Amino acid sequence: MTQIDNSRRLFLLNSAALVATTPLLTGGLLQAQLKESDGPLMAYVGTFSSPLKDMLATQVDLPPGNGRGIHLFQVNRDTGEMTPAGIHLMGTSPSCLVLNAAGTRLYSANETDRVGENKEGTVSAFSINKEDGKLKLLNTVRSGGAGPTYVSTHPSGRFLFVANYFGGSVAVFPILSDGRLGDATDIKNDAGKIGPTKATHAPPGSFAISGHDRTHAHMIQADPSGRFVLHIDLGLDKIYVWKFDEKKGVLTANEPPAISLPPGDGPRHFYFHPNGRWFYSIQEEGSTIVLFDYDNKAGRLAARQTISTLPPGFAGSNFCSEILVSADGKFVYAGNRLHDSIGIFSVGPSGELTFIGEEWTRGNYPRSFSFDPTGQFLYCCNQRADSIAVFRVNRKTGGLKFTDHYAPVGNPSHIVFLDLARVN
Repeated sequence: MTQIDNSRRLFLLNSAALVATTPLLTGGLLQAQLKESDGPLMAYVGTFSSPLKDMLATQVDLPPGNGRGIHLFQVNRDTGEMTPAGIHLMGTSPSCLVLNAAGTRLYSANETDRVGENKEGTVSAFSINKEDGKLKLLNTVRSGGAGPTYVSTHPSGRFLFVANYFGGSVAVFPILSDGRLGDATDIKNDAGKIGPTKATHAPPGSFAISGHDRTHAHMIQADPSGRFVLHIDLGLDKIYVWKFDEKKGVLTANEPPAISLPPGDGPRHFYFHPNGRWFYSIQEEGSTIVLFDYDNKAGRLAARQTISTLPPGFAGSNFCSEILVSADGKFVYAGNRLHDSIGIFSVGPSGELTFIGEEWTRGNYPRSFSFDPTGQFLYCCNQRADSIAVFRVNRKTGGLKFTDHYAPVGNPSHIVFLDLARVN
């Protein structure tokens, strides 16, 4: 697979200095305080970005990309406020990001239909400067399909998984010893009967029709054990389960190979509960969450509950986006685009969800949201509002309270965090 030469791609990063004063202390307290001030808490924001002059790329999401690539911020640990710390310029819409466990590498899915003459998207690997968080491009490879929209790493840290939305395919890439990406070890193309444009669970009056025109691989991720890999195809209304050969980097169909969601509902993202036994899938067009019991020995899913992401009585169109489970497993958060809210659900003793409230996202079209490393703040990427809104999380009630802080970013899509104080 041909590596795309990105050496001419410029990047600007003017990191703000982190100034800290430490009182004269002795022993363990001094060591702890020094460790806290060793490095900043960084946020990396993936965006939909317009092509640079030296590149040919096709934008695949609307509105046209106002981002400039991967935007860097320093984060105030006490208030959640984000301060701009530079931009790694890219014109290929790095819309989804993932960090390796060590915090030394970052990978991006570059959501384009083509780059130059290659009718595929790309995936990029970066090294991270542990002092200031700056990114350095290691390499870029073809993604194995058009419009890569999701990336994740295997628990071993040796493989990267990619879902190609417009290509209807998923791919596996080896992560080399220096962090670069090797050629794909496996590519699987989704096939089957496309679901109907009218979702089974669509709210009354909904015209939420997005992905039932062809196959659309939307997410791929290993289960906690790494023995199985699951991926979603929105157009086929299916969740696929693969056995994963960690030596060869190859996916083999499980038995059964997939489970079907209600026709037209359009599964988009999923999240494992911390106990590894409960699995939550969010449906983009049906505006639902489905709870599955997950058998981690056989890699099998069994649906047990379906609940709306919207408040009682809602009518009209809505497109779901992100789903998260709190680290303590007590709450689930669901993104609603057009309704522009985050639905909040409590998790019962058996994993079943109860709707307990919602929070306005303070912006238009919340594509995704993430917790900071402590779980005390939630950051919402309001794609069409060109901003990220910051909320404080009440970890007792699950509630969200707006902090009055916005971070301006053109078409933000995804945010990840890295505590440089913890990077060796």
